[in-house]
Amino acid sequence: MIKPFDRYLSPWSHDELMARLRKIRHVALDMDGTIYMGSSLFPFTIPFLQRLRSNGIGHSFLTNNPSKNIADYLQKLEKMGIQASRQEMYTTTIATIDYIRSHHPQARNLFLLGTPSMIAEFEAAGFRSTADDPSDRPDAIVVAFDMTLTYSRLCRAAWWISQGLPYIATNPDRVCPTDQEVVLVDCGSLCKCLEHATGRKPDITLGKPDPNMLSGILERHGLRPDEIAMAGDRIYTDVAMARNAGALGVLVLSGETTLETALSSDPAPDITVRDIEVLGELLLEARK
Repeated sequence: MIKPFDRYLSPWSHDELMARLRKIRHVALDMDGTIYMGSSLFPFTIPFLQRLRSNGIGHSFLTNNPSKNIADYLQKLEKMGIQASRQEMYTTTIATIDYIRSHHPQARNLFLLGTPSMIAEFEAAGFRSTADDPSDRPDAIVVAFDMTLTYSRLCRAAWWISQGLPYIATNPDRVCPTDQEVVLVDCGSLCKCLEHATGRKPDITLGKPDPNMLSGILERHGLRPDEIAMAGDRIYTDVAMARNAGALGVLVLSGETTLETALSSDPAPDITVRDIEVLGELLLEARK
């Protein structure tokens, strides 16, 4: 039975929750909707990160948004007052590069439906971006969140997908959170469009909730799954990935998900909090 919402919701008793939180040595943080919204940093983010550091708890930033490369994300965080390193960042672009190297080792030429920033990350990793030209046949197609999308490239992607080439989606998100009065159509929605046109779904959809998004962090820091908490604003990506990886799933209500949606979720998130400020308070309480 879930307790009434004051500071948090959890299917566990308070003592059980404190026991789980005492094990946490690292917090993986979603970005949009969790530490900022669009271009606006939440006022509690920097104090939260300082609180983690002062208590010996590590952190990493994860995002399903592949529209920027790691350098762009680090620059964005720096402008917001957050100093971060490449080792603290893991994006779906990096996850996709790792997947192609592992599962399609001969692939070098890719048709990339993504932003110039994302394409630059692939090119820096040794891949070639093929042209919007029927004579420039790729080894695989990658579809991502693309704010620079043009109709001709969407149609070219559909053509190559219809030809049976390997087809990889970077993330399943339907929309990207924003503080603007607009709906940002994300990769999952583009894939639905392409499915309707070609009758074909992606061979694999990477990013959250794929548990491999957390495996790199576990390996880098020598952590067990029960020593990491994944905090994010989406049940179907952030919380689902935590569950798939055996980590602690923390749903924040500062982004996409409403309290009503959280209450109707089955299974319920391990913890639902207003924002990461409350998570920080709970982590400290568990350590007293």
